Amino acid sequence: MSPTAPAPVDARPPLGGPPAAGLDRYFRISERGSSIPREIRGGLATFFAMAYIIVLNPIILGSATDKFHHHLQGGQLVTATAVTAAFTTLLMGVIGNVPVALAAGLGVNTVVALQLAPRMSWADAMGMVVLAGLAIMLLVATGLRERVMSAVPLGLRKGIAIGIGLFILLIGLVDSGFVTRIPDAAHTTVPVQLGSDGHLTGWPVLIFVLGTLLTLGLIIRKVSGAILISIVTMTVLAVVVDRVAHVPAANWGLTVPKWPGDPVANPDFGLIGKVSLFGGFHEVGVLTGILFVFTVLLSCFFDAMGTILGVSDEAGLLNEKGDLPGMSKVLMIDGIATAAGGATSSSANTCFVESTAGVGEGARTGLASVVTGLMFVLALFLSPLAEMVPAQAATPALVAVGFLILSGSIREIDWSDYTLAIPAFLTMVLMPFTYSITNGIGIGFITFCVLRTVAGRWREVPVALYLVAAVFTFYYLMPALGLV
Repeated sequence: MSPTAPAPVDARPPLGGPPAAGLDRYFRISERGSSIPREIRGGLATFFAMAYIIVLNPIILGSATDKFHHHLQGGQLVTATAVTAAFTTLLMGVIGNVPVALAAGLGVNTVVALQLAPRMSWADAMGMVVLAGLAIMLLVATGLRERVMSAVPLGLRKGIAIGIGLFILLIGLVDSGFVTRIPDAAHTTVPVQLGSDGHLTGWPVLIFVLGTLLTLGLIIRKVSGAILISIVTMTVLAVVVDRVAHVPAANWGLTVPKWPGDPVANPDFGLIGKVSLFGGFHEVGVLTGILFVFTVLLSCFFDAMGTILGVSDEAGLLNEKGDLPGMSKVLMIDGIATAAGGATSSSANTCFVESTAGVGEGARTGLASVVTGLMFVLALFLSPLAEMVPAQAATPALVAVGFLILSGSIREIDWSDYTLAIPAFLTMVLMPFTYSITNGIGIGFITFCVLRTVAGRWREVPVALYLVAAVFTFYYLMPALGLV
């Protein structure tokens, strides 16, 4: 056919609709089989799935005191949390071009609040977070971080993705109150139970159950915007239920679905830049300071690695080797996010597994992250509105996406090769059971290296994985060696 010949009658536009000029070309929206409406819905779904961090991070950091008995002010923490999430997520969208959102990392903020701050000032503790971020950026610049990720075999990567799927499923069940921890005072070996007392009771749990059924039903019916429709619908229903049934605030958890009296709040940037890079070493000594930085670095390094691989795999962005094109840019942004979190006193920022909510909605490009980032900008001024979405309305998305991740990856593991299958199995179960992506990856790496060596296949293990396994082994032995 000549260049000037008309297109065939049955020619179809690229999947995802006609291109939207420069926006489509820049983010490669049509090329990745998406569309602008999908990306917008995905970005909104991710935001609502992780908006709880605006409330939770200030609670975790604000409830602790530093060595000098100083508290961080709640309003300033809300601003720091939102502004850092906005900056890093926008950066990931515009430069990284992946549908991955970032915010203050859960787990890392607990380490900062309970391990670092009691030994030094808040400024010193946040300085160590900045140093961890700079170290991560150095590892990316030298190519070491990407080599570590490339050294992970495909089957183990699938185990990481499945583990994240199970992890976010458990997060959804726990945050909604569908599953709760049994206090040690109960004198039972069973760690969790159904509901708050072994039974499903209360309006909030009903909201979660209805939301989960609605989300799954809409997904089965292939309704566009299924996750976002469910979140908005169940939020409205929760507001009505709370108003009519007068549900005790404690039953909802962190976020009570009440229409705010004043939806606008002025941000307080008082914590931005309140950081001391090396003051912590003066307080705890050089060796302990280095170990503190190492602890933050290790958690951020592998939490982000697992999340990036899991989200990218679910979005279909990995190539035939299981690698993400442009990974170095994504990893560098993650390092910047860690340092930025310290610089704003919001704790290390990292990639959020809740990004899978947006992917489940169809997000495939960085435009979704731009939308999520802009929502965090709005949250600086409209935080009362963002905080009215209860966990019971947002967490059904995590349950649905957890299933989608597992169903898409579990068949791709070679279960006949025990030297790979066992580490993959341990990786996927230990993430939810220890409530840590890092623990799942660490145990999986160590087990893989040991089993391949025992089987006489040690030459098949990349040197980088041996080094990482050795680092994890040292990390787990630190308490026994009296180093923490």
